[in-house]
Amino acid sequence: MTTPVESHITPDTLLSPAIQAWQYYLNDQGRSLFTVKAFIGDLNLMASYFPPDTRVGSVTTEQINRFLDWMQNERPVPCSPKSYSRRITSIKAFFRWLTQSGRLSTDPAEKVLQQSVISPLPEVLTSEEQEKILKVAQDQFESVKSDARPLALLRLLLETGIKKGECLALNTNHLELEDEVAPFLFVRYPSNNSRYKERKIPLSKRWVEIYRVYQAQYKPLDQVFPWSPRRLEYLLEDIGVAAGLNKHLSFDMCRWTSALNDWVAGEDPDTIRQKLGISKIQWREISNKLKQLAENQH
Repeated sequence: MTTPVESHITPDTLLSPAIQAWQYYLNDQGRSLFTVKAFIGDLNLMASYFPPDTRVGSVTTEQINRFLDWMQNERPVPCSPKSYSRRITSIKAFFRWLTQSGRLSTDPAEKVLQQSVISPLPEVLTSEEQEKILKVAQDQFESVKSDARPLALLRLLLETGIKKGECLALNTNHLELEDEVAPFLFVRYPSNNSRYKERKIPLSKRWVEIYRVYQAQYKPLDQVFPWSPRRLEYLLEDIGVAAGLNKHLSFDMCRWTSALNDWVAGEDPDTIRQKLGISKIQWREISNKLKQLAENQH
């Protein structure tokens, strides 16, 4: 549905109102708050570079390229390759929307070269390091003042490879534990645009046993882990410190380690991709990284 703000966009509309209209559009499409914030921030930076009276229909490919050059080489604030690539994506998406919706007849960003960025290899845990952190969590589980939370969280991340956001959104009714032979969790997304990420991931019988103890201790009602992201991050950090790691134990490190464990174990690549909930395009880069990480272990 077109909002009143969107319907009034013409080639003579100033950049800022056009960007605001695009923000309304992105929100209506169910894009995540983080995505919208990043895209709009990128476009507002471009708008601040152009004269205040710049109209969307007057922007040229040459002007966009000059802005990108300024951002990369002249702006006092450094621009990382990843941010630079994302800003090009934001600009292209904005002008493509204006063109495809009939508000502009030509797309000035179409010929702007997209620069893909291959990020560095992620840091993962070795087999020995995994044993150390699991022992720390196991000791807390078996101590006199038993605490099942660290072990329940850690083993879940290493077994399933779910992301931090997926872990925080995990509800108790997303766990199917009654089938003792094949328990699983269901990763769900509220937005239709993210439905392709939804998936079932098997759970080990051992994790189910740990979860039962955790459930009795903490009695979670809706969220499986009803704490703030920072609190759970601290919990992982504390495990890493207690295990004597020289690495910063994090959700992302556990996710990559989980994927690498499956890769090294010879799991079918497409099964790993589906377990991670990523597209075939994303898998190209991630599978290359997993291959390099596996080679580095030998």
